[in-house]
Amino acid sequence: MLCAMDHEARITLRLPTDLHTWLVAEAKSARRSLNSEIVYRLEGERAAAEADSTSP
Repeated sequence: MLCAMDHEARITLRLPTDLHTWLVAEAKSARRSLNSEIVYRLEGERAAAEADSTSP
């Protein structure tokens, strides 16, 4: 069985300083790396978008 991170793409991401600072604080609070925090939030948004697209 493959994990979601078995196939990954690297990107360079530019963030406003205040957003970066906030994400770092959120990651620290959740005991995640910054990368894991970003992936966690994006996966949550994707799931919500998919649920919205299948709602009548």
